[in-house]
Amino acid sequence: MEISKEKKLGGIKTLPFILANEICDRFAATGFHANLITYLTDQLNMPLVKASNTLTNFSGLASFMPILGALVADSFAGRYWTIIAALLLYELGMIIVTISAFLPHFRPSQCPTKINCKEASQSQLWVLYISLLLTSIGLGGTRPCVVAFAADQLDILKQKKQEQTWNFFNWYYFFLSLASLSALTLVVYIQDQVSWGWGLGIPTIAMVVAFVVFLAGSPLYKKTKPEGSPFVRVAQVVAAAIKKREVVVPVDDKLLYENKDLDAGISKDGRLVHTNQLRWLDRAAIITQDDTTDLLTNSPKLWRIATVHRVEELKSIVRLLPIVSTGILFVMANSHQSSFTLMQARTMDRHFTKTNSFKIPLASLAVFDVLSTIVTITLYDRLFVPFASCITKNPAGITCLQRIGVGLVINICATFVGSFVEIKRKQAARDHNLMDQPTHIIPMSVFWLVPQYSLHGVAQAFFQVGKLEFLYDQSPESMKSTAMALYWTTIALGQYAGTLMVTMVHKYTADKNGRNWLPDRNLNLGRLEYYYMLVTGIQVVNLVYYYVCAWFYTYKPLEDQVNISNEEGDLELVVENMVVDVTNGHEGKEDKDT
Repeated sequence: MEISKEKKLGGIKTLPFILANEICDRFAATGFHANLITYLTDQLNMPLVKASNTLTNFSGLASFMPILGALVADSFAGRYWTIIAALLLYELGMIIVTISAFLPHFRPSQCPTKINCKEASQSQLWVLYISLLLTSIGLGGTRPCVVAFAADQLDILKQKKQEQTWNFFNWYYFFLSLASLSALTLVVYIQDQVSWGWGLGIPTIAMVVAFVVFLAGSPLYKKTKPEGSPFVRVAQVVAAAIKKREVVVPVDDKLLYENKDLDAGISKDGRLVHTNQLRWLDRAAIITQDDTTDLLTNSPKLWRIATVHRVEELKSIVRLLPIVSTGILFVMANSHQSSFTLMQARTMDRHFTKTNSFKIPLASLAVFDVLSTIVTITLYDRLFVPFASCITKNPAGITCLQRIGVGLVINICATFVGSFVEIKRKQAARDHNLMDQPTHIIPMSVFWLVPQYSLHGVAQAFFQVGKLEFLYDQSPESMKSTAMALYWTTIALGQYAGTLMVTMVHKYTADKNGRNWLPDRNLNLGRLEYYYMLVTGIQVVNLVYYYVCAWFYTYKPLEDQVNISNEEGDLELVVENMVVDVTNGHEGKEDKDT
């Protein structure tokens, strides 16, 4: 009965609950974070650079937290309970900041002139920091687990990856983008035109809905038991390799340690086969005389010896790192979208038409970013993939690596275009004698910013979706949560790289009068166009680095389950063969590490 009940759990019927939770979650997170730069500068009177760095630092923290979330989920809690706890923590953080937005005691007095403004006190800032910390921890629990949890329900690992997962990731990102689009229009409008209390209260309510919807689907979910922390297995492989650093790796990889039963829980989709890269890690799988007694009794000491599958798990992750690291500078280049680009927009004419009194809320400009992402994903999935697959004979149209590369190129174009828009904006300010009037509106339409927003959105559709699929497809089966954590970790590093870049430019570009490229109060007197050009140049170097990494990348080798029984011997036979080899001095053979 239990087996029959287990088979009925999961499946497509769970997706409405999971996706509805994600849609509400993304709606709440976008509504909360999208306009925070305005909240910090207008409501808490923070200087622009300090506000930008504050948001970037907490965004980076939120992106590092998935490592902790993946560790908790894969080690003992499981993905389901990790998501539940994370949603509650996120909700608590949003309640705190919403209350602070309603009560004037938690904010300094308003400063419409933006000159000599009194900043928020330390106690007022600590309320903000605590709420941002709680929301960061909450995101750390949901981000690495939700995608993997959905995969558990659909058994994606057992389906054809080139067909099923491609569509899954495209449409997963599509629905999240729709939620972001809704938040950037409705919530941001309320924040700008009604009040910050309600503007933050609505995302808080949406987060409650997300929790309730996810909880409602609990009887239907397939709750996969954690198979032990992948971080521990990685540490065991490294420790075993270090302990055997003096042992020479055998020429014949069939003499390395294999144990099908031991790896059964972490290789349900097939075991990883041996590769000749990073051979120094193969020392962890060498069977020495000290290991034979333990192996014959089927009680291996995992801090002394690891199976080939576990060694290859680590190799797979190491091979991913150079490719994934290119996302750091991609995110760094995009980090100015929520700060400096909005400050540009603040000085521009935000009316739809000259006769229309409605002004576009600052944060709603990101609608063009999200909308272009949605349109690109739709056209990509419905038109480009069928067309390209006829030419390339690849069911996915192009490979993940090619898709990521296209995203990098388009992102370079976005910042390059942004530099010329800034030159034109400053020229318009100069022509109308507004260079020393940071609060005055320059007679230049804010729609000049749409091309760079749209290009960033198209780049996201190619790069981020491609990277998400690439990580899921190429990471070891038991490390899917860890792979998602790695996805967010690169975003964290990119956020911190953005902070470092802004801080260094702010410090080292100052002239004798104290003016620099990124001034705190008056963007008209800065050199934002130089900053955009600098970021463009860095991205070109990053593109070359990516091309080299992609050229030498080796795809994850997976053993065909059908042939497993015919290709491997019993554990006892492997041990006996190794004992004979050790006796004959086989371990003394020279072998060159690669």
